[in-house]
Amino acid sequence: MRSPEIDSIPVEHAERDRRRRRAVDCRWAFLWILALSAAVSAWAQDANSNQARSLSAEQIVDKLQQHDQVQLANLEHYQSVRHYAVEYHGFFKSIDAGMEVLFTYDASAGKNFQIISQTGSKMLCEKVLQRALESEKEASQLTKGNTALTRQNYEVRLIGTDMVGGRPAFILDVHPRSPSKFLYEGRVWVDASEFALAKMEVQPAKNPSFWISKTVIHHSNAKSGAFWLPMQNRSETKVRVGGTAIMTIDYGTYQVASRSQPSKPIAQDIR
Repeated sequence: MRSPEIDSIPVEHAERDRRRRRAVDCRWAFLWILALSAAVSAWAQDANSNQARSLSAEQIVDKLQQHDQVQLANLEHYQSVRHYAVEYHGFFKSIDAGMEVLFTYDASAGKNFQIISQTGSKMLCEKVLQRALESEKEASQLTKGNTALTRQNYEVRLIGTDMVGGRPAFILDVHPRSPSKFLYEGRVWVDASEFALAKMEVQPAKNPSFWISKTVIHHSNAKSGAFWLPMQNRSETKVRVGGTAIMTIDYGTYQVASRSQPSKPIAQDIR
């Protein structure tokens, strides 16, 4: 007569075998998912590479212009509280200033700037920060076609691809066809999926003042809802008489309204 313990051994072995097979199946499934993810990633990178080879710089600029036209047609209103800051480091001293500005864009009225507060050097606030606001408003009042990144305004060359904010982008080398303080030269990054301007590393095409020897601008845009809007700007200016001025703009959090969806006013949140 066989004991119950002996009868249970095959059953225990079978259960252990089933658990072992399930563990192996899970490991294989996990490895398969990893391999599939890697393949999808490689495919996406290869697809982007193929697109980069198939599109010319001129075609990318045309698509950028189309994107901007569609956005302009659909963007009704947006606003944010911007923070402007400037530092000047000279031979003998350093001074700084800051400014909080309520910025408002309306499709019918254009751009508007309301200074909320100022700190630091009064001279820097008046001569640098307020002039920066005036220049932006002046540029916005020009015909958009005169300042936009188009083939009419710029010579462009595709020099590669990159990742900006985790998104693939084309890198273009751009040079204005005529000098203007509202145009620039350098490199721009164009989002490869939506053909929006993602990043810029440029300098003005025309020196705005004799007292300035060189200005380098780093600017980034990002998506806010369905729209691409400015996020950060940093400009470093070398002054001929000595010293360096660094101005930064943090564009803040946007309240955006499209043609079909209104936005909540931000002014009521200002203290």
